[in-house]
Amino acid sequence: MATDAPAQSPEQVVQIRRCACVVKGGRRFSFAAMVVVGDKNGRVGWGYGKAKEVPLAVEKATKAANRKLTTIPLRETTISHQIEGRFGASRVVLIPASPGTGIIAGATVRTVVESVGIKDILTKSRGSNNPVNLVKATFDALSRLRTREDVMRLRGVEL
Repeated sequence: MATDAPAQSPEQVVQIRRCACVVKGGRRFSFAAMVVVGDKNGRVGWGYGKAKEVPLAVEKATKAANRKLTTIPLRETTISHQIEGRFGASRVVLIPASPGTGIIAGATVRTVVESVGIKDILTKSRGSNNPVNLVKATFDALSRLRTREDVMRLRGVEL
């Protein structure tokens, strides 16, 4: 059965947080979810949603992630150059790797890199290992990637 609806980006839940508010009758819980959405072809986004129940928080985060989709320049199965991303106390270094290397990354950075569609990369995270900050640092690094053509155009030179 073929449908004409656009392909839904598969979401990957990075983290679910539970917050407790103490009231007269006991504890009232609320949940926050961080989600990464990508088409594995260079488009990726992240979202953060809060709600009284987990599925609602994930749904809100997915909607936010779909609104924030950005295009990342890839070079075959890896990135074009080494780059460091920063957010808060988290630092993420992304290093291009030769074909067949695979994704060498921690769980949080791996979800982002897999969602983009990168298959060969080396990563190192330094500083804070807070998943929310690691995702934002990874996105900072990916957003600052430049292709060879971009650099040539910006500098006004021909190679």
